[in-house]
Amino acid sequence: MTSSSPPAASARRSRGRPAVPLDRILATALQLVDEEGAEALSMRTLAQRLESGTATLYRHFGNRASLVTQVIDRVFGEAGFDAESLAGLSWDQACRTVAQAMFEALGRHRGIAPLLIEQTPTGPNAMLLRERCLAALLDGGFPPDRAARAYATLARYVLGFAIQLAGSGDNAERTRASAHFHDVSPAQFPATLAVADSLPVPLEEEFAFGLDLIVNGLRAGAAAR
Repeated sequence: MTSSSPPAASARRSRGRPAVPLDRILATALQLVDEEGAEALSMRTLAQRLESGTATLYRHFGNRASLVTQVIDRVFGEAGFDAESLAGLSWDQACRTVAQAMFEALGRHRGIAPLLIEQTPTGPNAMLLRERCLAALLDGGFPPDRAARAYATLARYVLGFAIQLAGSGDNAERTRASAHFHDVSPAQFPATLAVADSLPVPLEEEFAFGLDLIVNGLRAGAAAR
């Protein structure tokens, strides 16, 4: 008779690695993105972080895209919306609340924004957030096509600023830029010099200013109709 592997070793191979809880996988995936950026998130890299194999991940996700969907949705869950969220708010208050909550959640995880370029968020938390905002717009008298466009504009606006957060400079860089604006030639750049005390505009302040413009524009358009 030919020799064979010991029964215990054979049994271990057939059982494979132990299952890893979904919550731990998502928490580790988010930590990976936080520390190394969106481009670092792959099934192989995540499995290495978990000290497991990719087969363990495929028990939960059919492919990387489904993993990304759930990682994104975990971040959207931090926005804190539930069935009662936005109740009693006017449509413009709801838009501001949703946009600010999304921006703050993405600001806590600055590497996530590039993943939102890969796909439209369709996880349960993202769906709930979208539903609450659209309902507020519809209740506020927006026709369906305009409500959809209003929400899409808000979402794209938030994403654009969230991507900038990922690459925003530190205090030293802002100080350097401010000094440069104050040191320009008065003859060549008189307007820049006139506003130099306000440059560069902090990203969070710029976000709030632009959000006001969007909401006020939507309000003016609604009034005109």
